[in-house]
Amino acid sequence: MSRETTILVTLVTYKLVLILIGFWAKGRTHDNADFFIGNRTLGPFVASISYAASSASAWSILSLSAAAFTFGISTVWMFAGLILGHGTSWLWVAPRLQKVAHDLKLVTLTDFLALEGEAHTRRNIRYFAAAVVTFCFIFYVASQFMGAGKAFANGFEISSSTSIILGGGIVLIYTLLGGFWAVSLTDTLQGMLMLVAAILLPTAALYEVGGPVGLWNGIHALSTPEQLSLSGPNLGLMALGFIVGTMAMGLGALGQPHLLTRFMSLRDQKSVRTAQKYAIFWFVVVLGNMVVLGLCGKILVPGPLSDPESLFFILSDGLLPTVVGAILLAAVLSAIMSTADSQLLVSASAIAHDIMGEPDEGENRLWVSRLVISLLCVVSVVVAIYLPSDIFSRVMFAWTALGAAFGPVVVLRLAGVGLNPRSILPAMVLGVSSTVYFYLQPDSVGDILERLVPFLMSFALLFTLRVKQSKKDKL
Repeated sequence: MSRETTILVTLVTYKLVLILIGFWAKGRTHDNADFFIGNRTLGPFVASISYAASSASAWSILSLSAAAFTFGISTVWMFAGLILGHGTSWLWVAPRLQKVAHDLKLVTLTDFLALEGEAHTRRNIRYFAAAVVTFCFIFYVASQFMGAGKAFANGFEISSSTSIILGGGIVLIYTLLGGFWAVSLTDTLQGMLMLVAAILLPTAALYEVGGPVGLWNGIHALSTPEQLSLSGPNLGLMALGFIVGTMAMGLGALGQPHLLTRFMSLRDQKSVRTAQKYAIFWFVVVLGNMVVLGLCGKILVPGPLSDPESLFFILSDGLLPTVVGAILLAAVLSAIMSTADSQLLVSASAIAHDIMGEPDEGENRLWVSRLVISLLCVVSVVVAIYLPSDIFSRVMFAWTALGAAFGPVVVLRLAGVGLNPRSILPAMVLGVSSTVYFYLQPDSVGDILERLVPFLMSFALLFTLRVKQSKKDKL
């Protein structure tokens, strides 16, 4: 078979499996608790791998390897920051949030954010949180569909717009069918496929350059002094700012609704402890190997690339048999879809649950959730086609804004700090607005202003206005 035919057969088979999972999950989805959180009965393997796949997105496969290819070994700080962020989230946040969610029967992260205060205070928190989630996820999902466009364009002679529409349609089908169950199970399958891709291609690339010694020698021979420096072109305080700003990417993990929902869905504390091991292993292997792949690419691909995010496809075509390359292309699409479906689901919950409130007994709002998912998917496709941007920038903006809006509330509340309910909304507004402001300014070294300062400002406001809490009021 030709390369195009092999890729087509692989992708069609894979997508049919995803849709069949959606039909299976439809039979397990009866109400909002099922649709949005799997009725809090998720096991450790599915929760951990679906979390990892949902967090990784297209940027972990395409943009992280591109960053290592372009900037060199200073990308190690990006890897370290993400491992620290996700590690903290799993080891510290997960057990606490799982317990609270089960004890209080919470369905969404917004339920946790709006636990206390007068009715109008809680309502305003819910409305603003829903607005932030919807706004950020439109751009986040659009970036995933742009990644799908690049993946399809690499495999077939079709336009980027057609690719984006095709990828969006597939995600829409299985998310509509089975909700959280479908999303979690398909994300688990996709996370395992990403893990295989992150082992196969970097291993082949490392072998091609002559192993670790060949990589080290080749990098030194072909790289500029800035690419060989742990701080890039930065020195002194600028170097410190670069390292801190780059590692601050990990802070966003503490406030991502589509990830924290996985903690809330775990069935018990034993499952949390098991899931921690699976998730951290996945992140170390996948993110670490993508950095290795980018460094190997510096040796294997001569000259600069007009689009460094295409490095994964170039190395896949050059180093692996056609069938394996087709599987890896499916892995890239997996990274895209596993993030997009989770974000569409959380966006739907923000409207159907957080804004509309708990349904009356016997009331079924699944049609509202499915309508919202459809509309958001269409809007994201339109943004991806008509407002193009590089994947990394768009993902980092949405990731940082969500982290600054919700992360400080999550951390302080789980730490037992008594939050003033009336300070939560201003803190969330401050986190989001300052992220937008710094995003629109010229880049700072390591993007430290955008990635760190909004989180710290929101955190400081909440902590300054904290209230004393009695032991019985603590979570």
